[in-house]
Amino acid sequence: MNYKARISVFGGRKITEKIYNQTYNLGKLLNANKYLVYCGGGKGVMEAIAKGVYDDGGQCVGLLKGINTDEMNPYINIPIATNMGITRNALLAYSCEASVAVSGQYGTLSEIAYALQLDKPVIGLKTWDIDGIKKASTEFEVIENLNHIFK
Repeated sequence: MNYKARISVFGGRKITEKIYNQTYNLGKLLNANKYLVYCGGGKGVMEAIAKGVYDDGGQCVGLLKGINTDEMNPYINIPIATNMGITRNALLAYSCEASVAVSGQYGTLSEIAYALQLDKPVIGLKTWDIDGIKKASTEFEVIENLNHIFK
């Protein structure tokens, strides 16, 4: 598998249609730019990012909370059933070279905190406003930021 970098995408399960569509487009762009995408494998942002990657012909790794794959969305190509509950949020941060946070609540905040603690770049798209996050207004800006990091 030839890719530029491993990118974990963090985000909420309950999102608007606008966030879903923007995240879907981001998934397509991440794949088109040769990034290997990781996510939590569930609904909301996780489904949208995986669907975008899938529809663009790419592979998406889903780090699932439970022991079974029945909780994952249908666009995950590589499921990893961790049986770790929300503790798997740390795995998402450890598995990537950079991350993108989209929308989200406290689970997303914990994923951001893990990534920042590990000194990994975090790009935020309509997410928490905290120090250490590089803000992006669009999915295209997210890609510009990642392409600047991974030349």
